[in-house]
Amino acid sequence: MTQNFLQELKPFIQDNWKKATFEAPTAIQVKAIPPILEGKDVIAESPTGTGKTLAYVLPLLNRIDQNKKSAQVVILAPSRELVMQIFDEIKKWSEGSGLTSASFIGGANIKRQVEKLKKSPQIIVGTPGRLQELIKMKKLKMHAVQALVLDEGDQLLAAEHKNTLKEIIKTTLNERQIVLFSATLNESTESKARDFMKSNLEIVKIGLDEVPVGKVDHTYVVCEQREKLSMLERLVKNIPMKALGFVKDIGNLDVLAEKLEFKGVDLHLLHSDTSKEKREAALKSLRTDKQGLLLSTDVAARGLDIAGLTHVIHYDLSLSSDQYVHRSGRTGRQGNEGTVISIVTEREVRELKKIAKEINITLKKAQLYRGELVIEE
Repeated sequence: MTQNFLQELKPFIQDNWKKATFEAPTAIQVKAIPPILEGKDVIAESPTGTGKTLAYVLPLLNRIDQNKKSAQVVILAPSRELVMQIFDEIKKWSEGSGLTSASFIGGANIKRQVEKLKKSPQIIVGTPGRLQELIKMKKLKMHAVQALVLDEGDQLLAAEHKNTLKEIIKTTLNERQIVLFSATLNESTESKARDFMKSNLEIVKIGLDEVPVGKVDHTYVVCEQREKLSMLERLVKNIPMKALGFVKDIGNLDVLAEKLEFKGVDLHLLHSDTSKEKREAALKSLRTDKQGLLLSTDVAARGLDIAGLTHVIHYDLSLSSDQYVHRSGRTGRQGNEGTVISIVTEREVRELKKIAKEINITLKKAQLYRGELVIEE
């Protein structure tokens, strides 16, 4: 199967695949690309970091009519970062094809976005609110859209986006294809998604056992609640790391960041109130620097893919095993190594061990000794 669907794709995609020097498609690509190529509606679930974006980008790029100068594929994503990330992939994979694309995010200058639409891009990537605005202004015309993608579909079907999403779907023709991708799918998301889809729906699920696992160490350090801040400071200053740290809410995040900056820790922030420029600068610096700490809330980090992330730090304990998997899946992607560190109090150790048991991982207790993270035997 590996080469089969690749040979069916247009030459420019095959050339870009060779350039990317990928050995073989990932499990989600093998299972999702053929039904998408056939034009079926698809609901796909696959863990974080398994190549989901390409699983829909490649077959949809393949289906675009280069001679038609109108929007043919529309991709929706819940956050600005994710939109920009997807847009970068589209530019990379449409190289040499002459296909045109554009991104549209809330908070950006709408006049400039209307100008972009005058060039009739064939692929549109955007956040739901902004795309709905452009449709209402009659600047984004949906009559020629063949496929609609809902990336991080569980987020898009949550209360805050659901009505906007319905409105956008209503503007497309009935025979269009809808593709939904998510790292976690529950029954409620699945049944909401089915309401929009045709009867020839295909459901694709990839289990953790089908994903190449990098060597990821799951560790924890114990301290008092009031010592968590200095523990994080010591970890970041002593251990070479490119790390993503998770804090439970914006309030905590701002306070923590202020104190760490005062102590001379080099860090960036990511939450829903961060300005577009700051978010882009934060992500760019973490992607290009060898070292650094990006502190984020769970919502702001959804779908983020940062190559070479060495550490994930749970400053605030995960509330569920799902959340732990989501957060920790940012390191050790595609067979790379990584370390997950949970900073916990004595009371939280029990909760953490419960999570570890549920997801079947080995937890190791560690301590910072002479500037190194040492595993306690």
